[in-house]
Amino acid sequence: MPGFASRFDWLGGIPGAPSSDIKANRGTRNGWPGGSPLTAPTIAAIARPMKTNSEIPFEMVLAARAAEVEALMERLLDGRTRADEIVRPPRLMQAIRHGALSGGKRLRPFLVMESAALFSEGGEAALRVAAALECVHCYSLIHDDLPAMDDDDLRRGLPTVHKAFDEATAILAGDSLLTEAFAILADPETELAAERKVALVAALAAAAGAGGMAGGQALDLEAERNTPDEQGIVTLQAMKTGALIRFAAEAGAIIAGASAEDRERLSSFGSAIGLAFQLADDLLDLTSDAETMGKATGKDAGRGKATLAALHGVDRTRKQLDGLVAQANDLLEPYGEAGNTLRAAARFVAERRN
Repeated sequence: MPGFASRFDWLGGIPGAPSSDIKANRGTRNGWPGGSPLTAPTIAAIARPMKTNSEIPFEMVLAARAAEVEALMERLLDGRTRADEIVRPPRLMQAIRHGALSGGKRLRPFLVMESAALFSEGGEAALRVAAALECVHCYSLIHDDLPAMDDDDLRRGLPTVHKAFDEATAILAGDSLLTEAFAILADPETELAAERKVALVAALAAAAGAGGMAGGQALDLEAERNTPDEQGIVTLQAMKTGALIRFAAEAGAIIAGASAEDRERLSSFGSAIGLAFQLADDLLDLTSDAETMGKATGKDAGRGKATLAALHGVDRTRKQLDGLVAQANDLLEPYGEAGNTLRAAARFVAERRN
């Protein structure tokens, strides 16, 4: 829709079975009240559009969606050999599950499901698309933690996959999750019209590949050697972090077979909160600690890596976050009360503490 991109001109423009320790810790990381897992009836009651559950705290809605996604991923990654496969090596599957079933907010799959809910489209198909996206995200985290990349020892308070297993196994776990994502989308159990599946495959491939997330990681590594200018940082972050979030928001429109205008509007919404997510992440890297974050902090500054938060300072970055939230809300205006959950998501992204 013409004019969406110009909303960001003020910032330079945005280019288009788990181990017992995981089970024991999953509840509190996902924000479940009292650290207790949500029951199936509670999930069903909470995980509806916020327009019918306005008194339920957003964190509980997010946790309920996360529980739905994780339950499906438990089944999809259970180690059983599928049709046309030979065998799934147990150690590899353990590594995959360690990397993919270790809790987390599951924000990207949440956005898939809630953007679909804007058009009264949900159910199993949206859930499966959400799980496919989360497989891609988890693959990216496993590879991002490798010594050749960000070289992290902790992820969500647990040893990273290459620390819990070894580097080669971590690489293969990531590779397997990436390919599993497209298998999920293509599976007949993902009951969508063929043209919608094709559109989802194409959009996810673009978001994850050299012109999206993987390319953004390449630019991020390059930024350790050659400091980018402000627009370079925006481009890097729109690719590395923003691309999958943008896909997550747009995917609901694709699932629903919505108009091109809706797709573009939700893609722009995803761009806004994708940048907000990265700005908040950069702030937390500057101001938080490893215990709160569940991973090392201060690494960007230690590596001399340029970020918008470091460039602009904490106060200006917080104002920029407020601006991005306002823009995200503006983009949801045509959807009325149906957009309330996504509005709350935008604010949550900007104000999160881990």
